[in-house]
Amino acid sequence: MVLKRVMGMMMGCLGMSCCLRITDQPTRPAPPSECDDSTSASDDVEPKSSVSSASDRIKLSDGRYLAYKERGVPKNQSNYRIIIVHGFASNKEMNFMASQKLMDELGIYLVQFDRAGYGESDPFPKRSLKSEASDIQELADQLQLGSKFYIIGVSVGSYPTWSCVKDIPHRLAGVALVVPFINYRWPSLPHDLIQDDYRKNLSRWAVWIARHTPGLLHWWMTQKMFPSSSVLDRNPKFFSTKDLEVLKNTPGYQLLSKSKLKDEPIFHSLRKDFIVAFGKWDFDPLTLKNPFGQSQSRLHLWQGYEDKVVPVELQRYVSTRLPWIKYHEVPDGGHLLVYDSDVCEAILRSLLLGDDPPLYKPQFD
Repeated sequence: MVLKRVMGMMMGCLGMSCCLRITDQPTRPAPPSECDDSTSASDDVEPKSSVSSASDRIKLSDGRYLAYKERGVPKNQSNYRIIIVHGFASNKEMNFMASQKLMDELGIYLVQFDRAGYGESDPFPKRSLKSEASDIQELADQLQLGSKFYIIGVSVGSYPTWSCVKDIPHRLAGVALVVPFINYRWPSLPHDLIQDDYRKNLSRWAVWIARHTPGLLHWWMTQKMFPSSSVLDRNPKFFSTKDLEVLKNTPGYQLLSKSKLKDEPIFHSLRKDFIVAFGKWDFDPLTLKNPFGQSQSRLHLWQGYEDKVVPVELQRYVSTRLPWIKYHEVPDGGHLLVYDSDVCEAILRSLLLGDDPPLYKPQFD
């Protein structure tokens, strides 16, 4: 029973739902033959020549390939260039409900990419907060997004985004954190705020199991004797009423199916991603100073009031601890905010234009 609850928490509750429609992972195409040797002198080339037009992948400085897709207006006609960072068990095909009409109106160019080990991107066993930020910076450089660009991090995709805020703030024109998960190991989280939150201890157990007993975890997630992953199937414990309405029109969490998890590279990429996200960080986001050095906020945090994955009380604490963050709260929103086209439009307009829609102003008690 304990193991079942921990696995359920690991995959279903602590930001794992990640607001995304998950599609089957395609088979990774073999790298071009001329790039087989990762130590070749031809690796260090001009950014433009590193972009693979055949498969929409770039080759990173360490030899890995990173896959991406582009949306919106053509890059050379854009006013704003945005990288979207997907969450746990998702990929570049995530649904961010920004209409083409809005992107045309504002001149928005969007890049959605597969983080290491997801979709068509190569795995990286040494994944860390710094490596995630480095991947994003290399993607921006090789796609020639300019000296500054915007980032939208969704759910667990917020940990690479926080890392960018810390390590490459000079490259960021603005940042939006959408239903970002909270790591209970952040030292500055007050004890009285989290002591009764059952997610705290379960997240620690989940990290311990993922780190020390990967064989047991793999068996549990792929065995057929017990319903190990039924927790993900539209369970009201993890999803608000509005989330459940969204899930009626989605195919479910295909990447977390037993057939997908039997693929050990997929399983280990998910496991490592979870460990980095919920393990001990090398910095505490709650002690960061405003890296943008301006009175106008350039970092926005979006939270659903009825989110059952990340408690609204924790996000409100983050917003008061870091007053330079612009906090927005969706009154009837759950964890699947990016399925709401009105919310997505508001996210973009606030991030790019500085709009502050009254509907999403928090009503603190």
